[in-house]
This record gives sequence, structure tokens and C-alpha cells, in this order.
Amino acid sequence: MKNGLVNLLVRWCVLALGVALSTKIVPGISYDSGATLAAVVLVLSFFNAILKPLLLLFTLPFIVLSLGIGVWIINAILFYFVGRLVDGFYVAGFGSALLGALIVSMTNFFLNRLLAPRRSTAPLQARRNDVIDI
Repeated sequence: MKNGLVNLLVRWCVLALGVALSTKIVPGISYDSGATLAAVVLVLSFFNAILKPLLLLFTLPFIVLSLGIGVWIINAILFYFVGRLVDGFYVAGFGSALLGALIVSMTNFFLNRLLAPRRSTAPLQARRNDVIDI
């Protein structure tokens, strides 16, 4: 997707779908209304843009030693904090946050792969011949 605003809106919709799915699957997570879901998406997006890179930088040795499991824990921490900050969004405990973060991450992974633009599978030689030399 080339348009930045459309890309941002699609990412927010995918995140909202992931959070809504986690509320349906995980018993300890719930939200009151659609406005609450929108607030959760905005706060979680802000945390992912600002706090997550800093947390990844400071916990890099732990992430390497845990073979990437540390990223899942960081996502769960952010998910748990959003549950504490946004009124109407409830996360019962850290175990619920772990499962919710897993569901949101998997939803983001699969839908981003599905919505990503397709790359050309033509052989390299065929792509070279498409250029017109003057």
C-alpha cells in the first residue's frame, strides 16, 4: 500500500480485529464499547511506536538469550498496561495479557501477510528484458 494514511487505517483495523478476537477467545479480557476498542487501538499503537522500540533496545540481551520469547513478553506487558490505562478495557492478569498479546500478534502476522502486495515471481532474466534501452 503506497498511501500512508490508508496503510495506517488498515493497520489500526487489523489491530482492532486482533484485540476484539482476544476478547472473544481469552476469558480474562473484555471491553465495554466500540469507543473503548478505538481508544485501546490508539493507545496500543502509541505504545508500539514509542515504548516498544525502547524496551526492545534495553532488553536486547534477554531477547537474544530467550530466542525471541522476550518480544512476546514485552507485547504482553504493553497489553497489560493498556488494560490498566484505558477505562472500560479489562485485562484480568498477566496470564490473560500473555494470551491476548499472542492472539493480537498472530492476527497481525497473518493479516499483514494476506494484505501485503505480491512480489513478482518472474525469473531475473525475464525482468531484465523488460527494460527499454535508448
